[in-house]
Amino acid sequence: MTIATIVTFVAASLLLSFSPGPDILFVLTQSATHGWRRGIVITAGLCSGLIVHTAAVALGVAIIFKQSEAAFTTLKLVGAAYLLYLAYGALRAGATVVATQGGKAEPYGKMFLRGVVMNVTNPKVALFFLAFLPQFTDAGQGSIEAQIVMLGALFMGSAFCAFSLTAILAGTVSERLLKSERAQMILNRIAGAVFVGLALKLALAER
Repeated sequence: MTIATIVTFVAASLLLSFSPGPDILFVLTQSATHGWRRGIVITAGLCSGLIVHTAAVALGVAIIFKQSEAAFTTLKLVGAAYLLYLAYGALRAGATVVATQGGKAEPYGKMFLRGVVMNVTNPKVALFFLAFLPQFTDAGQGSIEAQIVMLGALFMGSAFCAFSLTAILAGTVSERLLKSERAQMILNRIAGAVFVGLALKLALAER
């Protein structure tokens, strides 16, 4: 792949990563309620989920979701159900759940897995990759599959940088708020409402 193609792709990826969407909103709310460190862990989970979508496009599996209404519907409903589960947890959580000063914080492994599941169960990401990545490939530059994998890796790196910056900013701003039990409760309710909204958006998504 040429340097010009790589630079253009990375620039586009960064712009897309910073644009308002479910993933960056997910990072924003989780960083605000759990702190920037766990926000970055969730970011790592989200970006790890992109490995699945990259592989799906490279192997042609994503075409199944484009052509099969049943497969698309099943995966999006699973994703919506998971988001509603997260909403339930956030809405019933007490202040100590998100305490960052020695309280009962969620383990990093759980937060990482949350990011992975959030990303993998969104079929819109697979369809986006199917439409976006091939535009930057060139059969004259070698294996298309290898180029897809490279582009997927570049997108993951771009998304990780964008989401990590978002996590740090959101976590830093909310750090003082997290010392207040009332503020923690409000942030939990906001996070729960966001999860419900994301679940509804995913459930109503069309191919």
